[in-house]
Amino acid sequence: MSIFERYLTVWVGLAILAGLALGTLLPGLFQLIAAAEIARVNIVVAVLIWAMVYPMMVGVDPQSMGGVMKQPKGLVITLVVNWLIKPFTMALMAVLFFEYVFAPWIAPEDAAQYTAGLILLGAAPCTAMVFVWSHLTKGDEAYTLVQVTVNDLVLVVAFAPIVAFLLGVTDIAVPWETLLLSVLLFVALPLVAGLVTRRQLGSEAAIERFQQKVKPFSVFGLVVTVGILFGLQGGVILANPAVIVMIAVPILLQSYGIFALAYGAAWAWGVPHRIAAPCAMIGTSNFFELAVAVAISLFGLQSGAALATVVGVLVEVPVMLSLVAFANRTRTRFG
Repeated sequence: MSIFERYLTVWVGLAILAGLALGTLLPGLFQLIAAAEIARVNIVVAVLIWAMVYPMMVGVDPQSMGGVMKQPKGLVITLVVNWLIKPFTMALMAVLFFEYVFAPWIAPEDAAQYTAGLILLGAAPCTAMVFVWSHLTKGDEAYTLVQVTVNDLVLVVAFAPIVAFLLGVTDIAVPWETLLLSVLLFVALPLVAGLVTRRQLGSEAAIERFQQKVKPFSVFGLVVTVGILFGLQGGVILANPAVIVMIAVPILLQSYGIFALAYGAAWAWGVPHRIAAPCAMIGTSNFFELAVAVAISLFGLQSGAALATVVGVLVEVPVMLSLVAFANRTRTRFG
């Protein structure tokens, strides 16, 4: 591992502190960044995520794609956890904490908003960032791509009905332009660029050398993205630390619980580690662009639901880094 990957947790921690400080000192700069949006997808963050994903896509070997279906267990676990378990456990966790555990400190109308935001997070499993977590756990790039692609296809069909059912409403305004643009920017275009790059490089040795050169850009993209996210929400975090912590509690429990379920199922079912780790990461991480966009369209920019989805974004990177470390330490437990 390079020095960038070895000390990634340190860089992320520094990025969080820098984001909070700069967001307080230079709010105008972050307002300009926030305004750079198309279909509620922030272009600055999109470019950075593209920089993260592209180096992993170069490692996708088209010839290995055909063998993915010979190992369907990882796909089965991903689909069951993401769509039959995760949205409902997140809703249950939100109700438990905001209607009972935290009820003495939160107004009922605020509790309902936070619950709605967490439901939106739970129904939107991750897309782009999975490639980063897969790479850090030495996951199978081709298999990860198939998992993400199948997950996105299900997302298009299942997201609105599940959210409508759990929120108890029937008119969910899903921002399809946000969903489709995110898939295009974070999956389709990096994949095409990666395949073109592989073709141009030719040999596996040249591809490996190229990946080693561009890896630092991937880590740089992740660190800067974290700094921007914390800079954009620095005022909210510093003004409402207790609320942020309360929202983070069910998200943390859900994240570690879903990972344990998927990772444990993969281990028990004999799934290889290079497939098991990304399989567990997809359900643990969230498609935050979609969740935030829907929260804003349904409840408003200043709503508790929007705040809850943003807290999900802020919690995600530290949580995922801890799970990457755990997955790497337990690699030898898999056959």
